[in-house]
Amino acid sequence: MSKIEFIVEKTDTGFSAYASDESFPIGTSGDDVTELKKNIVDAYNSYAEIKGLKEVSINDILITLDVKQFFDYYKIINASALGAMIGMDKTLISQYANGHKKPGPKQIDRILTGIRQLGQELSSLNLSIS
Repeated sequence: MSKIEFIVEKTDTGFSAYASDESFPIGTSGDDVTELKKNIVDAYNSYAEIKGLKEVSINDILITLDVKQFFDYYKIINASALGAMIGMDKTLISQYANGHKKPGPKQIDRILTGIRQLGQELSSLNLSIS
């Protein structure tokens, strides 16, 4: 089974999400991304039960944010520093992060690859107590 994509949008009170595939009329909301993921699984599984479909876990769900919403939510990631890491002009990535420009597919892939590399690098580190 391929992953079921949910488009996530920032709202004044948290986040909302809806299935990108119109054959799944599913939407939900949450105060933060962690709660939203749980609510997506619950909403999908309620729909699946009614329709006789296979239930899913969070591993079957693909969360899609636009670049601005990503940087709004994950403020700990500095767009300029990430841009330097991936060789992208800091003004350009700042325009993406602030919503002044929309990145194309190649730029999104470049940013996402950098974010994933950073995540892998951070998850492999240890800190010393000395």
